[in-house]
Amino acid sequence: MLSISVEQRRARLVRRHRLAPECAASSVVDAADSVVVLHATDPATVYLSALARCPDASLADISTAMYDERTLVKMIGMRRTMFVAPTPLAPVVHAAAGLEIAARLRRQLVKQLQTLPTEPEIGDDVESWLADVETSTERALAGMGEAFANELAEAEPRLRTAILPTTEKKWDVKQNITSRVLTLMGADGRLVRGRPGGTWLSRMHRWMSTRELWPDGMPETPELEARVALARAWLRAFGPGTVADLKWWTGWTLGSTRKVLTEIDTVEVDLDGDVGVVLADDVEPEEAVEPSAALLPALDPTPMGWQQRDFYLGPHREPLFDRNGNIGPTVWWDGRIVGGWGMKNGEIVWRMLEDVGAEAETAVAKVAAGLQDRLEAATVVPSFRTPLETSLTT
Repeated sequence: MLSISVEQRRARLVRRHRLAPECAASSVVDAADSVVVLHATDPATVYLSALARCPDASLADISTAMYDERTLVKMIGMRRTMFVAPTPLAPVVHAAAGLEIAARLRRQLVKQLQTLPTEPEIGDDVESWLADVETSTERALAGMGEAFANELAEAEPRLRTAILPTTEKKWDVKQNITSRVLTLMGADGRLVRGRPGGTWLSRMHRWMSTRELWPDGMPETPELEARVALARAWLRAFGPGTVADLKWWTGWTLGSTRKVLTEIDTVEVDLDGDVGVVLADDVEPEEAVEPSAALLPALDPTPMGWQQRDFYLGPHREPLFDRNGNIGPTVWWDGRIVGGWGMKNGEIVWRMLEDVGAEAETAVAKVAAGLQDRLEAATVVPSFRTPLETSLTT
C-alpha cells in the first residue's frame, strides 16, 4: 500500500488551500474553490477565509462577489451548515446535501403543524397549506428582489402563523414559523441568502429567490451524480483522507459514503497507520513550499475539513475547540496549527502553543499586521468562543 506521510499531507494542505504566498488565490472565487466551499455559519468567516487565501482581495471585493457579481452563493449545505459556494457548484451542493435536509425539515414542520395548536388554526391538509404559503412567499419575493424575513411576513401574513405552547415549561413558548419556512425554502433550493442588514459582520440577512441566479430555478442534478461530484471535489482539495473524514464532512451515512466512493476511481493509502483514500490520478508527491504563516478564522474550512485532525492539529485540540466541536481562530506555520488568535480593543492578539522559532514568530507578526490593515478598523468576535480566544480577548 502506498504511504503518504504527515509532511506530504501538510504540503498538499498548504499548496491546495492557498496558504502560502507562492500559491495564493488569484480571486475570491478561486479562494473558495480551493477548499470547495467556505463556511458561513459566522458571517465573518467568509471574509477572513478569503482574505487569508487571496492577498489582493479587499472586504469590498468579497461582498461584490457574493451580492453583485453573484459568483458566490450563500446557502445551506452539508450537515445543515451554512456555506458560501462558487455559483456553478451550488446545484451540486443542493442535490448532494440540501434536498435531504429540506425533506427532513419539511417532515418536522408538517408534523408539528398537524399535532400542535396554532394561531390562527390551520385546516386538515397541512401539507397543501404549507406548499401554498411557500409559493405565495416566492411570488411576493419576485416582486421585491431581496427582502428581510419581517418584510416577507408582511407580504404573506401566513408566515406569522404561530405554534402555541402546550406546557408551562420556560422553553415552551409561542413561536412564529417565519424563519422555519424560509430556512426550509432555502434548503429546498427556492431561496438563497442575500445582502446583510448592516456591515459585513451582520448576522441579519435578506432573502433572494434563486430565480435571480437561475431564471428557471435551481438546476436539477441527480443525487448520486451530485454526490460523486462533491466527493471528488473534496478529495481533490482535502485528499488523502479517510472514509470517516468524508462521511463527517458531507453529513452522509456511512453506507451512502461508501456507495459514492465506489463510483470514483480511488486508491487506498497508508496515512501513518490509518487507511485513507486518494484519487487514483493524484498519488504523485506534492512539491513542498517554503514555510509560511497564516491566520485562519473560527470555523475556517481547512481545519474543519477533516474529522481526524492529528496531522495538522497535534496536541492543541483542547484550547482551540469549543464543547460542540467548533474550532476558533488559529495560527498556522508550515502547514500545521501552532497557536490561536483573537481581537482585543480592536487589535489582533495571538498566542503560540509551542516554540516554533524566531522565523515563525516574525512571520506571524507580519501576517497579523497585514490582516489588521485589511479589516478596515472592524473588530471580529467569533460566534463560538473557544478557551484560547476567550482568554486572549477578555
